[in-house]
Amino acid sequence: MELNEIKAVVTGGVSGLGFAVAQRFVADGGKVALLDVNEDKAADAVAALGDANARFFRVDVTSEADVVRVLGEARDWMGGITVAMNCAGILGAGRVLGREAPMPLETFSKTVMVNLVGSFNVAKAAADLMQHNEPNADNERGVIINTASVAAFEGQIGQAAYSASKGGVVGMTLPMAREFTRIGVRVMTIAPGVFHTPMVDIMPEPVQKALGESIPFPKRLGKSEEFAALAAHIIENAYFNGTTIRLDGAVRLEPK
Repeated sequence: MELNEIKAVVTGGVSGLGFAVAQRFVADGGKVALLDVNEDKAADAVAALGDANARFFRVDVTSEADVVRVLGEARDWMGGITVAMNCAGILGAGRVLGREAPMPLETFSKTVMVNLVGSFNVAKAAADLMQHNEPNADNERGVIINTASVAAFEGQIGQAAYSASKGGVVGMTLPMAREFTRIGVRVMTIAPGVFHTPMVDIMPEPVQKALGESIPFPKRLGKSEEFAALAAHIIENAYFNGTTIRLDGAVRLEPK
């Protein structure tokens, strides 16, 4: 798929990795619908991308009806949807057996709802629209890219909820890709390591430095534009399908 022709919905699109992906897609000539709950950053994001290229849509990814409605609105604005990029997510950090009490089920459930169910809702609704697209030479009608985490494989203490949610994203990638072969839609997942995002910005400088030093090579945090570059390459390379790619500088998370 040619990047200058894409019409993409990007969840978590007004900040962090999602915004970096949106920037890359627009720079390559595509249009993006920024799906997010963060209305405070929406105006700045759209201004940076240009209102001819980007539009903000408020959406709760945990709501099936909300997702279906908003993707329909995004399709109408862009004249179609060819790419769905799932970047919306929350950390949901906390020990299962905390010092004061066990983790409330609500904490676990919310993390799974946003990270896993949210990704499923968007992928499902996007595929439903993509199946009506005109196919290209490879009979491809669309691409869905999810965001997992290396914590899906090496969850640390305090990441039980987060790792479970991201492990679920990894687990649904292949069966979804296999099912969508009949409609010409590819499904991929990126599992980033430790990236420099707004969540890292709030950490003290020594902590950020220590995180960078923990990466085997290169000894630094991942850059959001590197994540965006991989997303762009997945779209361009039609042979990427049904798998999860680690983007992590060879890091393997320690227990804590």
